[in-house]
Amino acid sequence: MNVLNIFDKVSAKEFFNVDVWFLMSSLCIIALGLVMVASASVAVSDNIHGHPYFFVIRQTIYLALALIVGSVVVHLPTALLHRWGIFVMFFSLFLLVLVLIPGIGKSVNGSQRWINLVIFNLQASEVAKVCMVVYMSGYLVRRSEQVREKWSGFLLPLFLSIIFLFLLLMEPDFGASVVLLGTVMAMLFIGGARVYQFLLLLLGAFVALGLVAVSESYRMKRLMNFIDPWADPFNEGYQLSQALIAYGRGEWFGLGLGNSVQKLSYLPEAHTDFVFSIWVEESGMVGGLILILLFVLMISRAFKIGTTALMFSRSFSGYLCYGFAILIVAQVVINIGVNTGILPTKGLTLPLISFGGSSLIITVASLFVIARVDIENRRIVSTEKKQIEQSEATELDFVEDS
Repeated sequence: MNVLNIFDKVSAKEFFNVDVWFLMSSLCIIALGLVMVASASVAVSDNIHGHPYFFVIRQTIYLALALIVGSVVVHLPTALLHRWGIFVMFFSLFLLVLVLIPGIGKSVNGSQRWINLVIFNLQASEVAKVCMVVYMSGYLVRRSEQVREKWSGFLLPLFLSIIFLFLLLMEPDFGASVVLLGTVMAMLFIGGARVYQFLLLLLGAFVALGLVAVSESYRMKRLMNFIDPWADPFNEGYQLSQALIAYGRGEWFGLGLGNSVQKLSYLPEAHTDFVFSIWVEESGMVGGLILILLFVLMISRAFKIGTTALMFSRSFSGYLCYGFAILIVAQVVINIGVNTGILPTKGLTLPLISFGGSSLIITVASLFVIARVDIENRRIVSTEKKQIEQSEATELDFVEDS
């Protein structure tokens, strides 16, 4: 079969007719992310690579790759993703095993999470999260009755999730484990799982994650230090205390773009996990609220697109939008929660804002999939409108002939 036959071309007109609020909010966040990587990475880039623009140049390349991947993804019919669901799930499982093999998986700061692809390091957990959403969307369509009525339909995806969690914790990547499990749970709930099943699952998840959290001393230290980072501000509480200082410096309207003090080697990971703190320092609490509102707008429109798909009986597409939106919500909430000291420190990036190739490419690709769902929704509306117009024209011709 010709490979080109799998594509269903989307015209430029169709693409730019995508939900305007979803499109504009996504573009604003992506542009803001590039600006913030440029600003937050100046000092660390100069210290490590001898010039201040290394990371922003890399991020620009990653963004170009993300747009290329997205421009391919948007031409894939969601029906094709539905058929590929099980295959992409096994592919992601293969990557999670592959990254653990010495010599293939790349270790950074004690975590073996990346596969070197020369152009960029692929983070296997990022691929696993979106592949799980694709699989779960198909599962909820295929097994809708079992999910609603039988324990077997409810427990099968949880068993699969446990396998994923085990491999993620081997890296270790506790943050990705929480996001993946939370997304699966939320999708099961949306898919019609009974409330008592969901509550039991929630209780079990909290117990399991609690046991995982206390099983390693470094996790316990993170749990204790985020409660009072000032108890040890120069050691275990250093990162969070420096982030909180950034908020204090920013006040309401910030120090101005590029004027952050904390990014000058005071706040570790200023261009990755703690980029939100630098943004608030430079733009103030007002800027922080604007960024949060942009995320709220983008995610709410993604949910709206998914709801429209469900109204057209396109269940897979609807669940797909919900799943990707939940993934982004979870990462945004956890990252900002960590930055503000509400949650213990985890290695999760802020989607579309933090430096990183895997996160940017995967998130942008998922946004293009949501855009594809909206395009297919609009095609249905257009087809129905044409049918109504043709029907009215036929009736008019019949009346005139009579």
